[in-house]
Amino acid sequence: MIDLVERRTALAVVVGSRAYGLDVSGSDYDRRGVFVAPTRAFWHLDKPPTHLDGPAAEQFSWEFERFCLLALQGNPTVLEVLWSPLIETITVDGERLLAARRAFLSSRVAQTYGGYARDQLNRVAARRERTGETNHKQAMHMIRLLIAGTHVLRSGEVLVDVRHLREKLLAVRRGELPWAAVDAWAADLLVELADATATTALPEQPDRETVDRLLTAVRERNL
Repeated sequence: MIDLVERRTALAVVVGSRAYGLDVSGSDYDRRGVFVAPTRAFWHLDKPPTHLDGPAAEQFSWEFERFCLLALQGNPTVLEVLWSPLIETITVDGERLLAARRAFLSSRVAQTYGGYARDQLNRVAARRERTGETNHKQAMHMIRLLIAGTHVLRSGEVLVDVRHLREKLLAVRRGELPWAAVDAWAADLLVELADATATTALPEQPDRETVDRLLTAVRERNL
C-alpha cells in the first residue's frame, strides 16, 4: 500500500515547527501529503486506504477524497497543508488542489480553530490543576491556533508561518512567560477570534461544488 505514497503523491509538504518558523535545534521534519489512488481501485470490494503512515518517520498522507472531506470541515491540520510554504512534491493534481484551496474555507473555521485551541487550553489547565505542571509546548500551540484562526477569518488565508511572533511564542514554549501572562494572552485572542467571527467575509459554507468538480476531474484523469 505504501507505494501509493511513493508513486502517486500529488502534494507533499513540510508542516509543524519548521513550517511555522518555530523550529529549534533537533526539530523533526513533519511531512504531510495527499496521494491519488487509481480510480479503478474504487471499483473493488476492498477500497484503497483513506490514509497512510510513512514511509519516512513523521510522514502522514491522505487519499485525495478523504483530504478534501476533512478540509471542507475546516480541519486546521489539513488546511495547513494547502498553505504550507515548504512544498516538497507537487503534480498537476496537486497544483489544481492548491488552486482551489479557498473553496474549502468557510466561517466554520471559527469553530474548528477555536475548538482546537480551547481543547488545548483546557488540557493545559487540567494538568496544572492535577499536577502543578504546565505543558508549555501545548500552551504555545494553543496560542498559535488562536492567532491563526483570527487570521483566516479576517484575511481568507491560512496563516502557517508565524516567525514574526517567534520569540514570544518560543518564550511560551520555554516556560519563560508566566502562566498568568499566557492565560491573559489567550483570553485576549479569544476576544479577537469572536470579533473576527462576527465580521468575517468568509461564506457560511465551503464551496462544495468547486471541490466536487475538482475531485471528479482527478478521478477522470486517473482512470
